[in-house]
Amino acid sequence: MFSEGSVSAGSVRVIVVANEKGGSGKSTVAMHLAVALMKSGASVATVDLDTRQRSFTHYIDNRLAWSRDICVSLPTPDHVCFDEEAEFADDLPGSRAALADTIENLAASHGFIVIDTPGHNHELTRYAHERADTLITPLNDSFVDLDVLAAVEPRTFTVAGVSHYAGIVEAARRARQLAGKSDTDWVVLRNRLSTLSSRNKRFVGNALADLSRQLGFRCIEGLAERVIFREFYPRGLTAVDTLDAETLGTRPSLSHATAQLEVQGLVAALLPMVASQTAPSQSHAA
Repeated sequence: MFSEGSVSAGSVRVIVVANEKGGSGKSTVAMHLAVALMKSGASVATVDLDTRQRSFTHYIDNRLAWSRDICVSLPTPDHVCFDEEAEFADDLPGSRAALADTIENLAASHGFIVIDTPGHNHELTRYAHERADTLITPLNDSFVDLDVLAAVEPRTFTVAGVSHYAGIVEAARRARQLAGKSDTDWVVLRNRLSTLSSRNKRFVGNALADLSRQLGFRCIEGLAERVIFREFYPRGLTAVDTLDAETLGTRPSLSHATAQLEVQGLVAALLPMVASQTAPSQSHAA
């Protein structure tokens, strides 16, 4: 449940990026969303709950290091790697309370808090789901990853029953309801999409459409499978940054422009209220 001192509705928006399956692009989505919000003029804080991989934290560190190297100020959110803030490895209630305090402290001076979660079920992950005004679940476009949401009938590829992660989200929504909070806007993001049409893409899409009606989430297309997103990571860059020769360290290409348009469309679908402000003026190669 929420602590008594939880933030009042409307004062801050908590965005949680979560999926129990690793490799779905959670940190990439979280970073792009945080930077896009900052480019829109919002004050943004970020929290990394993945105490083992720390991919989100490494992404932030890479961004700060590259900013120093090229002497260009890159907008970077105020970041907390949660395991550095509290030592509660064997004290789950204490860890939960510490995360609640972290959220409250960040909420005092930020309009958005973006939380990245580990790829496994954990007390802090469950609590983050309860605090999520917006829950984003990136899902690789395959039946292997769809398994965290539902079992699929092998002959027809139709939904045969919901799975464990859907239960976690449902429990978090009930907790919010009991606490008098608004329902979570749950968005399932079809990530790493193939740019080509295929039977698998169609079958997965049909299954997700069926599940969205059963479970109450919005399903939108996320990021395509593009090498450029992997190349951004070592320098901490995102597709919504000013992608010129100075920032990139190389001449921008058509791939950069395509990725940028894709991310702007994604932000518009996720958070329509800031979409009109997230499209920066860019310079691209012809």
